[in-house]
Amino acid sequence: MGAVVQMHFSTVDYVIFVLLLVASAGIGLYYAFSGGRQRTTQEFLLADRSMRCLPVSLSLLATFQSAVAILGAPSEIYTHGTQYWFLGCSYFLGLLIPAHIFIPVFYRLRLSSAYQYLELRFSKSVRICGTLTFIFQMVIYMGVVLYAPALALNAVTGFDLWGAVLAIGLVCTLYTALGGLKAVIWTDVFQTVVMFAGQLAVIIVGTHQAGGIAEVWRKAQNGSRISGLDLNPDPLERHTFWTLGVGGVFLMLALYGVNQAQVQRYLCSRTEKEAIMSCYAVFPCQQIVLTLGCLMGLVMYARYGEESPLDQGYVKSNDQMVLYFVMDVLRDLPGLPGLFVACLFSGALSTISSAFNSLATVTMEDLIKPHVRPMTEARATLLSKMLALAYGLVCLAMAYIASLMGSVLQAALSIFGMVGGPLLGLFCLGMFFPWANSTGALVGLASGLVMAFWIGIGSFVSRMSASVPPVINTTVIPDLGNMTTAVMTTLITSKPRPSGVQALYSLSYMWYSAHNSATVVVVGLLVSFLTGPWKEKDLNPGTIYPVLGNLLFFLPQRYREKLCCVTPLEDNSKGPDHQHYQMAQKESNGVAYTKEEDKLREEEGEGEKITAQPTCNLAHTVQETAL
Repeated sequence: MGAVVQMHFSTVDYVIFVLLLVASAGIGLYYAFSGGRQRTTQEFLLADRSMRCLPVSLSLLATFQSAVAILGAPSEIYTHGTQYWFLGCSYFLGLLIPAHIFIPVFYRLRLSSAYQYLELRFSKSVRICGTLTFIFQMVIYMGVVLYAPALALNAVTGFDLWGAVLAIGLVCTLYTALGGLKAVIWTDVFQTVVMFAGQLAVIIVGTHQAGGIAEVWRKAQNGSRISGLDLNPDPLERHTFWTLGVGGVFLMLALYGVNQAQVQRYLCSRTEKEAIMSCYAVFPCQQIVLTLGCLMGLVMYARYGEESPLDQGYVKSNDQMVLYFVMDVLRDLPGLPGLFVACLFSGALSTISSAFNSLATVTMEDLIKPHVRPMTEARATLLSKMLALAYGLVCLAMAYIASLMGSVLQAALSIFGMVGGPLLGLFCLGMFFPWANSTGALVGLASGLVMAFWIGIGSFVSRMSASVPPVINTTVIPDLGNMTTAVMTTLITSKPRPSGVQALYSLSYMWYSAHNSATVVVVGLLVSFLTGPWKEKDLNPGTIYPVLGNLLFFLPQRYREKLCCVTPLEDNSKGPDHQHYQMAQKESNGVAYTKEEDKLREEEGEGEKITAQPTCNLAHTVQETAL
């Protein structure tokens, strides 16, 4: 085995890396001192609900395109072939369902945080449980997503580890705390462009050196890296069309349907139509990102064949392999390695800035406002900025803790994925099943989390303990669409099919989200029926989407009314039910009024302006992918 080879950066590479940080900080400072100067929580947390479709869609994309994904996807393709590309099939439903079900419900209720919905639909205790689950998920995730790429970069290039972590962490904290959601979204747009540029540079130069795209394809075919359609229905198979195309839908729903980071972006859109269009615009972008990851993996295969840098001992792990390949391909082109590193850290920046902003939003809206006497607008905004700053420092502390974890690092990333499914189940339970009550919701969420950690930790431990001598590939598999990192171990030997609990532990990580959300819904409904189901007429208007009523359209009206919700979801912000909405929101303490409503209230002499609730939480649900 050769020693780990280090390749070094030129001055030009460092200059490009510094320019990325300076440009990101500059955008943040611009929004701190222009426009409304981030003087209200509505502007700081929800960008004044004034964002257009294009920046929102690129920001939606960047939030889940973490550095872990940029490094993980090509090594997945290199090792296992292009089966992973079929994940793109799940994007259709994974984005259509949020666009036409989740966005209309959240947008018409004029929420600031997705978890306000849980109080309107169930109770305050369900809202607090949902919020705490989300905070736990994001805090664990932030540190790891910052530390993991810096560690890989340090191992391959000798780039200063803590210098990179501190530079990225502090710059990100600076522009998130000063510039609010507008700065986060516009830096995401800039960082998305840098990500595309970095990946394209590597693919173009690598393809040229390999002898053209036809040669790359020929070598990949000869090496059996071009996968056909695998229709094996076995849920224990790691990647098949069904696990990726169907299981991936639930993964996408957890990310793009109910994740605070994404919901906050929908809510900051100028109109509901723009929010829906931004969701549509993510679709082609996601396909491009997935294709770029696949192409990079194939170009890597054309260069190294079966003699991977990992087997040769040049690097120690799969995520380092992609960096080694980049440095190898671009070593005679000063500036391009720096561009790829800028691309890598753009992924980290866009993810953690969304995390800071969404964490500040949920902490402010769900934990502080409902339990503290009304604050002035200026004080609430200052507190929101302090929260964003505090979460930035927590992120650096978590990065330090991640450095002490060693092999537990992958498990920590997996926690992010484990929590996404149960939260998706909780929202589905509330939105689609009018009978579900708050007791059912709490028991359902708890059982979903227990199931998630049981399977997640059980499979991790069983893989660790299975010290089998045959060839073992431990692969970090991030979901391209989200920052989830999946740690899967594939034994390349014929082994007996697991049974009992072992079969549960062997479930493909792509099914985790579906399995855990289904657990929440089933347990939640059972408990609700045992403790007295609620009736549709007792619920706050606008909190139920009549999906069952639409599916059972062939039944007579009176049966449908008995069975399920049939009230169509109307735009209640303009109808006679508008007062119901305002009442519902007043009960949940902390109404998100539009600017026009705020002016009217001031004119009517209603005293202090009630703090507007932020909407666009950038929660980095990036890792909502399964282990």
